[in-house]
Amino acid sequence: MSDAVKPKQPPRGRFITFEGGEGSGKSTQIQLLADRLNAAKLRTITTREPGGSAGAEIIRHLLLSGMAKAFGPETESLLFAAARDDHVSQVIEPALAQGTWVLCDRFTDSTRVYQGELGKVDPKLIRAMERVTIGDLKPDLTIILDVPVAIGMERALKRRGTAVPDRFEGEGVSFHEKLRDAYRKIAEGDPQRCALVDANADAKTVAERIWKALRDHLFTVATVRETTKA
Repeated sequence: MSDAVKPKQPPRGRFITFEGGEGSGKSTQIQLLADRLNAAKLRTITTREPGGSAGAEIIRHLLLSGMAKAFGPETESLLFAAARDDHVSQVIEPALAQGTWVLCDRFTDSTRVYQGELGKVDPKLIRAMERVTIGDLKPDLTIILDVPVAIGMERALKRRGTAVPDRFEGEGVSFHEKLRDAYRKIAEGDPQRCALVDANADAKTVAERIWKALRDHLFTVATVRETTKA
């Protein structure tokens, strides 16, 4: 008697993360890209950090409310790691395994920048937390939206309206300048994974820049690989 034929597994989905300072337009651009991918018949979900899963959303409130700030950047890092662990295991990995493209608003680069570069948390601690929470998982592409700090803060203020600034929006200009510099260094140091996109333009123009970066980093590379195999 022959063995039962196992159902064919779908190709693994792609994991794309969006990074950038406050007011860089991540939420808008993630949705625009999701719409474009869905229109191309690519199953897509959008998610965010901190948050994205039931457990992580609880931790998100604790972090962005500023309640954890008093305990220092190391404790904040541990809370981000706990949220990420739940998010990856409950949402990201299952979706990728099913062939779904995952678009995530922030991921490990945010921890490296906010808690690592700006909070001065030991890089060894951050790397250790990454090994525990994400293992071998890494984004296929990271879009880093770059915008002058003054413009980003103006956008964030307009978006927020009369609401109270969250834990990171409430930081001063110097903090956000260092934040921008840190993201630019990440993009420069890992050009195969990261695309630095000028976000100082209207949403449609930025969306086209992101689409070009996606084609250049993912579709072009895939075509080259297939040609090499042939």
